Amino acid sequence: MQQFLLDLIWTYRYLALFGLLALGIIGLPIPDETLMTFVGSLTAYGHLTFGKSLTVSFSGSMTGMLISYFIGRRVGKPFLDRFGKWFHLTPNRLAKGEKWFQKYGAWAIVFGYFVPGVRHLTCYLAGMSGIRFWRYFVYAGSGAFVWCFTFITLGRVIGRNWETVLHLLHVYMGRGVAIGILVIALGLLLFIWLRRRKSRPAR
Repeated sequence: MQQFLLDLIWTYRYLALFGLLALGIIGLPIPDETLMTFVGSLTAYGHLTFGKSLTVSFSGSMTGMLISYFIGRRVGKPFLDRFGKWFHLTPNRLAKGEKWFQKYGAWAIVFGYFVPGVRHLTCYLAGMSGIRFWRYFVYAGSGAFVWCFTFITLGRVIGRNWETVLHLLHVYMGRGVAIGILVIALGLLLFIWLRRRKSRPAR
């Protein structure tokens, strides 16, 4: 299956990249990171251009995110309970996604891109939660850009070794995300502490 999808990218280039990423975000079993890393490796040898690949990847991801958001907003949980299995959105995954969204709020949309099994849910849950469209668009767009840029750049850097490095990345993905969130949280706490210290009146 994976080789078939990579062959589609090789044959139809940007059109296949756009369509596959849109379908992957909606919930179909598409290896999104693998596709983008492969595309990044193609840019290293001139088969594709980095700028176009990033633009198309971002556009495809956002298309999938917007479709999922409006499905969640218009038809909500009854639709997912009934038809979610067709998009691999099982009750267990939905429960996991709801806990993630309740814990992190709109930031779950950003971080969710980097967590397999969660990114397919956050857009539906965002629509169901009633978050305003433009707020959702900003968070979803920020996450999509960072996600696409990260994996396409990764593929460009590692070139022909992309498959081996991507396997190692998947093995340590959960740990890396946890460390990343911890670093961001510590940075925010340090920033708040420094601002409060600076705003205190001098004695």
